[in-house]
Amino acid sequence: MAGTRAYEHVSSLVTEVGPRFAGSAGDAAAVRWALNKLGALEFSLVRAQDVLVPRWVRGSAEASILTPFPQSLVVAALGGSVGTAEEGIEAAVQRVESLDALKALSPAAVKGRIVFIDQRMERTRDASGYGRTVSIRSQGPSIAADLGAVAVVIRSVGTSTDRIAHTGGLSYRTDAPRIPAFALSNPDADLLARQVTAGKPVRMRLHSTARELPPDWSANVIGEIPGGERADEIVLLGAHLDSWDLSQGAVDDGAGIAIVTEAARLIGRLDRKPARTIRVVLFANEEFGLSGAREYARQIGEEINRHVAAFEADLGQGPVWRIDSSVSPEAVSAIAQIHPLLEPLGIENGGTNAASGGSDLRPLREAGVPVLDLSLDATTYFDIHHTTNDTLAKIDAKTLDQSVAAFAVAAWLAATKQGDFGRLPIKTE
Repeated sequence: MAGTRAYEHVSSLVTEVGPRFAGSAGDAAAVRWALNKLGALEFSLVRAQDVLVPRWVRGSAEASILTPFPQSLVVAALGGSVGTAEEGIEAAVQRVESLDALKALSPAAVKGRIVFIDQRMERTRDASGYGRTVSIRSQGPSIAADLGAVAVVIRSVGTSTDRIAHTGGLSYRTDAPRIPAFALSNPDADLLARQVTAGKPVRMRLHSTARELPPDWSANVIGEIPGGERADEIVLLGAHLDSWDLSQGAVDDGAGIAIVTEAARLIGRLDRKPARTIRVVLFANEEFGLSGAREYARQIGEEINRHVAAFEADLGQGPVWRIDSSVSPEAVSAIAQIHPLLEPLGIENGGTNAASGGSDLRPLREAGVPVLDLSLDATTYFDIHHTTNDTLAKIDAKTLDQSVAAFAVAAWLAATKQGDFGRLPIKTE
């Protein structure tokens, strides 16, 4: 808490690399940056792990209301969306307030229309508001297409009141047509909703040049703080190296990169080695498909059984406010013993043993690796999440320092604990 180098790491990434979407030139630059950074910080066994990633180009996106009251709107194509034809799409608007409301419509009410999914995200500290809303982005386009819609626009899955659109990935179903999909800024979603609810028919025009390209190469970047008497056992600290193309990615996930890198660096400076090896993994392509997370789990093979615990930082800069876990029942008491050492940092008790661990830890968790979740405060995170406003100006150095302190203490304890945290049930298809 006296000061760390975490802000310096974020500033370096944002200044020297900037946006780093999967498969882009910025992504390749980020891999080089990470290799150089971990090397300069004297991590051991710094290496790149090749990952094949999907490639999508956003192009341009435009939207406007044609009738009854013409206005231009601020939109962003959803990640992975197909584009429109050159002439664009013009159609009547069908508004719904949720996916359930959309599913309840007959095909006759949707066919040939632009579906507007107008579900507002709730601001929460624990990101649960995002979890309850994000399906409109991921599933909405295919559900609408299955009913005959020609395009989808959603209210941005974010809490900003600024006139900026929040992008993010969608998931097309293989059994439904692929239709163009857009996110509206929240103020423009308000505007469109007012026109629709006024009772007059609303028509929109949409245009997008988004397109898919052949896959390209990226890489996970890995570095280690060697352990002592149990060096073959691993405590993993993860964050993702990529960002959306619209964003400098300072908070998502430059902050996470800085937190786990600096926490491990500080442990490495101690006179006493951790018993277990601390491994930092900066994952490729979290935003557009978890390519790096899946490839890491695949490539380590049987070594996965030597991963004692895993942490992830991917919910902004913090501060950390609670510790949750997903460990074997026999190890829950050990988590309770960690909390008193984190309490001076303002971290609450009362977490659960049902932690997700984060997106990039999913393949490890499903393979039985216990996860410890240092919950980062997400109250304002979704104001800038997946937007052009995710810049260095949003980073507070002292907040980062608190998060680094929490991760360093918890990772040190996990790496020095005499016993392990058991194993989780392995998920099978």
